[in-house]
Amino acid sequence: MNKFIAPALAAIFALGAALPQAASAKTFKEIKFGVDATYPPFESLSPSGEFQGFDIDLGKAICAELKVKCVFVSQSFDGIIPALQARKFDAILSSMTVTPERAKQIAFSSEMYDEPTSLVVKKGSGLKPTAESLKGKTVGVEAGTIQETYAKTYWQPAGVKIVSYQGQDQVYADLLSGRLDASLQDSVEADYGFLKTSKGADYEFGGNATYDPKDVLGSYIAIGVRKDETELLKKIDWAIAQMHKDGTYDKIQSKYFNFSIYNAEAAKQTP
Repeated sequence: MNKFIAPALAAIFALGAALPQAASAKTFKEIKFGVDATYPPFESLSPSGEFQGFDIDLGKAICAELKVKCVFVSQSFDGIIPALQARKFDAILSSMTVTPERAKQIAFSSEMYDEPTSLVVKKGSGLKPTAESLKGKTVGVEAGTIQETYAKTYWQPAGVKIVSYQGQDQVYADLLSGRLDASLQDSVEADYGFLKTSKGADYEFGGNATYDPKDVLGSYIAIGVRKDETELLKKIDWAIAQMHKDGTYDKIQSKYFNFSIYNAEAAKQTP
């Protein structure tokens, strides 16, 4: 976990002792979350077309804490910030990492969870997440992600071919077909959404991408809202604090993972 997160969480708990209502002029009856449903186990669609996953359960718990209706809106990740700005939905709940560039456009909640960026490769390939190892190879990334920015910033100029896709499921489809030599994505998503499934049986982690000085990979994962929605942001932060205090967060977390995804250091050990 980032060394600044624990004190920040304590401050949120203090702030969240009581949900701010007296000073609030806006009444929220529902929250619409924008979701890229191609990223299991965080967000995906069930066979019946229902939204499911860790983020979805967290969103429902936030709405329950705030006593509002929860609505999920499907949106490709590369267009998710513009769609938020266009008021297609109220907040982004889609494994979005906080980065300086994104923070110029939207505001972010307190930390939801954290996970590193990792390379997935064919077993025995020996490929590593470095420009030297991947030179001449083709790597798949989801469009609009920090992984796309990282790969195009550090690897593409060194001779690595980077191919962007509209959804993470499309990345894995081309990896399985042999069109890609590797894929770059969040480590826990790769582990639980691909490597631990039957489709990922012949694949493995090649290693974690290094954290860069330009902070392309950002810090932690949070909920994004429009900068003018300060009341909504306060309510979401209050709900997140309550979930940690009453054990709701841990209960949801244990449904999906056998480690604390809220602890960044633990997440980094996953691969």
